[in-house]
Amino acid sequence: MSLWKKLFGGGEAAKAPAAEALEYEGFRITPEPIDEGGQYRVCAVIEREMDGETKTHRLIRADLIREYDVCVEASVNKAKQMIDQMGMGLFRA
Repeated sequence: MSLWKKLFGGGEAAKAPAAEALEYEGFRITPEPIDEGGQYRVCAVIEREMDGETKTHRLIRADLIREYDVCVEASVNKAKQMIDQMGMGLFRA
């Protein structure tokens, strides 16, 4: 039955515990590698306070990495790259 859930979106892979958030160019980056059965998917949450409201962008990449710490680093680096390229455009609908 779990195969059907994976194929049709009935379940989501468990997340490993989130690493510590850090500040970058006025944005807050929280790396959240997703456990994918022994490997970790690059994932991070990017947040910024705007007009008293917290805007959030969730970055999920196809990249799988075997080591959690390496994946945390890759998640942070990818989030920084997106901030550098898109800035506040990350939060446009």
